[in-house]
Amino acid sequence: MMMKSRSASCSCGQLRIECVGAPTRVSICHCLECQRRTGSVFAVQARFARDQVRVAGRSRNWRRRGDEGTEARFHFCPDCGATVFWEPLAAPDLVLVAVGAFADPNFPPPTVSVYEARRHDWVTVLADLPLDHWD
Repeated sequence: MMMKSRSASCSCGQLRIECVGAPTRVSICHCLECQRRTGSVFAVQARFARDQVRVAGRSRNWRRRGDEGTEARFHFCPDCGATVFWEPLAAPDLVLVAVGAFADPNFPPPTVSVYEARRHDWVTVLADLPLDHWD
């Protein structure tokens, strides 16, 4: 049986990532740093094992420390600036991909929601999803 392959890219298409197989987790993050990074009120990311992904194109990266003290390296396109994927330094076997970079309305929905204490009060549609809720 052939594993499903999904492609994600930056806005201009120069930086691409191919992911083979199902993500190990799809989650929503309400932390303030993800809000700043995305320009939205939350971020949605899919986790893949490093051996499931192949990156093509040029990227620049920057690091930031999360609320729990762990760092991640974020990869963005040097041309359009869109963040496509990131690597949690505490979990080097994982690559997280911005779900919006897949531009696929049929992408599997999130099953986990983190940093809900920072969720905007008006974000209520998420409450209708069958999520594990984390603060």
